Formats: sequence, C-alpha cells, structure tokens
Amino acid sequence: MAMELIPGLPYDIARGCLIRVDYKQLATVVSICRSWKSETESPEFRRLRKATCTGQKLVVMVQARVSPDQASNIVKYGDSPVYRFTLLEPDTGDWCELPPLPGFSNGLPMFCQVASVGSDLVVLGGLHPVTWEVSTSVFIFNFVSATWRRGADMPGVRRSFFGFASDSDRMVYVVGGHDDDKNALRSTMAYDTARDEWLSLPDMARERDECKAIFRHGKLHVIGGYCTEMQGRFERTAEVFEIASWQWKNVIDDLLEDARCPKTCVCGSDGEFYMCCGGYVVALKGSTWQAVANLPSDVSNVAHVTACQDELVVIGSAGFREPHFAYVLDLKNYTWKQMETPQQYSGHVQSGCYLEI
Repeated sequence: MAMELIPGLPYDIARGCLIRVDYKQLATVVSICRSWKSETESPEFRRLRKATCTGQKLVVMVQARVSPDQASNIVKYGDSPVYRFTLLEPDTGDWCELPPLPGFSNGLPMFCQVASVGSDLVVLGGLHPVTWEVSTSVFIFNFVSATWRRGADMPGVRRSFFGFASDSDRMVYVVGGHDDDKNALRSTMAYDTARDEWLSLPDMARERDECKAIFRHGKLHVIGGYCTEMQGRFERTAEVFEIASWQWKNVIDDLLEDARCPKTCVCGSDGEFYMCCGGYVVALKGSTWQAVANLPSDVSNVAHVTACQDELVVIGSAGFREPHFAYVLDLKNYTWKQMETPQQYSGHVQSGCYLEI
C-alpha cells in the first residue's frame, strides 16, 4: 500500500500536488515530514516534474554586484568586481540571488566554474577574491534542500581557466587549463558527485588553456584553447572523449571557423553547436558555420551564453562598462525575446549554467 502523502487524498493526486510546488518552496516541503522529504528527494520526483512540464527552467550565473547609480548608465563595481550567484527564470523573467558560498563573505572566487547535476549546482576552482590564491575547493548547492555542502577538493596541480562540463546525471569533467606557472595542461579528470570521488582520465593529445568543454551525445567535447607556447592565440581544433570506451578520439581539425575564444560555444537541445561571433549567432550545420540570427545591439558584447531546451539565453552589453541585458533566442524560428533586467542584475557575467528543477 502506497504511503499517504496528504491525509484523505489518493497517493497519485497528492503527489501531483507536490510536483507543482515552486522550487523556492521545496526546502519548506522537505522539512514538513519524512514522507514529503522522501518523495521530493527521489529521482522519480524530478523525472515526473520534467515529464509533466511542471519543472522550472533556471539559468544560474556568476554575476558582478552592481553599485547603484541612478544618474548614470555606466555600470559601477567599486574598487574591484564582487561576484555572487544570480538566477534567471526565462519563462517568467524572475531574477533572484542564491545564498552565499560558505566561507566567501567577500564574494565568489574569481573565474570559478559552475555546472548542474540533477538538482545540484557544482562550483569549483577560481581565484580567492582577496588573496588571489588558486582554489581547489568544491561546493555543491542542492536546490531541493536549499543548502550548501563541501565536496572533495580537486586533486593534482592547482589549475585555472579549465574547461568544465556535466553529463547532467552525476559526473562533471575538468579539462585543461593552466598551472601556477602558466603552463597549459593536457590532463583531465572527472568528479562523481554521488560518491564524492575524483577519477583520472587519459590526457588529451594537446595542451588546452581556456578551452570550452561541452557534453554532447554521450561524449565530452573539448573545443579550442591554446598551448603554452601560443599564450592566448586560440586554436580551431577540438578533441572528443568517449565515455563508453574511456578513450580520446582523433583531434578534429578546424572545428571552429576562426581562431577565437570558444567561451560562447554551446550545444542546443537539437544537438547542434551554437556560438556568438561577428554580431551573429551562428550554428554548425554539417561542417559549415552558418549565421542563424543577428545579435541585438544591446548584447553585441557577449558575456555568456546558455542553452536551455529549445532556446539560447544570451547575456551581454552594448559596450565596456555598460549594463548587461538578457535576451532569449527561440531556436525553432530564430526570434528574440528581451528579458526585463533590473539594475541590480545588470552586472557582468563570468560563467553560468542551465538546470531544470
């Protein structure tokens, strides 16, 4: 006999009520009773929210805090930018902040990386905002309980500007970057969020500093970056790691059309690569990059791109020290929708990710 979630209601109806709870109230729900906690923390609960379209799409960003200045359109950050986590719901246009990272009262580590795994947000790396020491810390925020926890520290050399991607199930992958002596790295590793364990992966064929990691079709794609000798001169190549065989495949020459920073490159729900360059959103159609939409002038200086279902969320500004705005591109008809961006959420975005709660 199924447990009684709500007295007097059949189990299916009671569960239907729970899966419609707003994600901001889930922490309250899990604190009510054991049966509600067990239900809302189960993988089946998350699957049902997605299947019934009652889940909520969230874009999580590492965003600079803005100093209020009503008399000017120039964004002011004080002596140095202080970053915090902000959330945007593309469907509603709502913005909010996450609870601060434990032990970082002076702001998030600069250039930290974020990825989503189920209902968790994984945060690692970056530079301490005061000492500028490279961080190896791993933090995980659970959106159901609205709490932070520490993970096992990132092993090996202290690395910065690495590629970071998630399989959206339980694993995140760290690739490339550079060490304390600015030497670009070939080494790669994976973190199992369920077991709180790090795993070593075979090295890539090439050193790749400031590369972009993307999980696509069950494989880890590492795009662009540069070797130690090149120092900022990006490559057009890519490498693919097959999870099933636990091996790197041959280097893909000229995946990118130009030797440019690959930070805006993402994979859409249609499996195609998209990125922003030259005032356009371009898509990789076969072996050719094709322009699919003009970038709005408000976001021509692109800071961050996130793919969420059939949309791209683009955050950017019209120029240096100008407010950042959010636009959503529908990938079915390539039309734009501008999101209302309150002043306190108009700061620069360093990184971000998408998840559905």
